[in-house]
Amino acid sequence: MIRLIRSEWLKIRRSVLWLLLVISPVLAGFIGYAETRGLDRTRDFPWIEALVIMTTLHAMLFLPLLTGVYSALLCRYEHAGGGWKQLLTLPVTRTQVYLVKFVFVMGLLAATQVLFLVVLLLVGWIQGGGGTIPWEELLLSIGLGWLACLPLAALQLAVSTAWSSFAAPLAVNVIFTIPNLLVANSKDYAPFYPWAQPLLAMMPRSGFDFGAFTLSSATLFTVIGVSFAVFFAGGWAYFSRKAV
Repeated sequence: MIRLIRSEWLKIRRSVLWLLLVISPVLAGFIGYAETRGLDRTRDFPWIEALVIMTTLHAMLFLPLLTGVYSALLCRYEHAGGGWKQLLTLPVTRTQVYLVKFVFVMGLLAATQVLFLVVLLLVGWIQGGGGTIPWEELLLSIGLGWLACLPLAALQLAVSTAWSSFAAPLAVNVIFTIPNLLVANSKDYAPFYPWAQPLLAMMPRSGFDFGAFTLSSATLFTVIGVSFAVFFAGGWAYFSRKAV
């Protein structure tokens, strides 16, 4: 496992992945700054409102897209020039290879979430940053958003290992990300839609009384846990039998 982790790190340490990490947090930060800059400076900075504004762009659009991009880029090297054969000739199991790929996808998503939090704090600091920072709410939003990416990451990794084309998994991801705004308004469908789950998880549970935002966290994360188990097991089973 250590050799596999080192191998993956060598592949990505000078790749475009590191530039992609900052795209969503920075763009969300610009939106958050623009929407809060006109506020009365005598007031405390509205941390929760800023979180909602930035999350709407970040979790509804970019976070699902980045999940697919990270998965596709991590498999691109193996799809090129018989890379899977070379990798699987090493003294490693397919389960280890698949697990390390998944861990790297989730690690990149964790780094993206941490940068999102840093940018949110930076926006508040630039705007005066008055008042007590609601650390519990902010950290809960960041952590739950990351956990909600588990099913989507499992699904995207399965697709990326199955298709040798780099563009095909990304195209599928874009197609299913676009309907997020409409799907999130549906209490019946949004909890079961992997592309909408990060948005539902990151949004504060208070102040939203429509669509899937009225669902309890317990219901949402039960669905997320079950769907993650199904997607990961299916992807692993396919990869274990994949001809290379």
